[in-house]
Amino acid sequence: MTQKAKQPGAPDRFEVRLSGAGGQGLILAGVILAEAIGTIDGKNAVQSQSYGPEARGGASRADVVISKEEIFYPKTMKLDLLLALTQEACDKYYPDLKDDGTLIIDSGMVSEPPTPHCYGFPFVQLAKSEIGIAMVANVISLGAICELTGIVSKHALTEVVKMRAPRGTEEKNMKALEVGFKIAKEAKNQR
Repeated sequence: MTQKAKQPGAPDRFEVRLSGAGGQGLILAGVILAEAIGTIDGKNAVQSQSYGPEARGGASRADVVISKEEIFYPKTMKLDLLLALTQEACDKYYPDLKDDGTLIIDSGMVSEPPTPHCYGFPFVQLAKSEIGIAMVANVISLGAICELTGIVSKHALTEVVKMRAPRGTEEKNMKALEVGFKIAKEAKNQR
């Protein structure tokens, strides 16, 4: 299941949705992504998220809008990239993805992707097997997004993950980021 990752370029606006179940750290992942892009890479970025019952389970999301220009409308209109860590999130948010957008799924959690043209990685399984804790699947996915799309530099993402990782988890989060870079690089090289 592969598709060419869309590169941010011609359109000045690039819209990302990170989705999955409440408690998977997607809000933090959205904050990390927007902060890395905005404070270190020097582009404009805004981040928003869903709150409410989704925070306790069910499909939740964090959106990041990226632009070289000022962002006058901070909400997503049509997604360039969708990360779906659960089947429910994939089913709910896939209709918001542009026809030529990039879909990245957790292949261990999304058993019925809506299209064969997507990147599938077992993020949660890798977090457990490589790092020893499922909670870093969000950071692994950020590493994969970075490697596949180039919407954020590795340097910026690494610096913000270091700053934002909860005290005592810095080493695990840095290892998770490296796992994300590695799996996405392998996926690109296999095509």
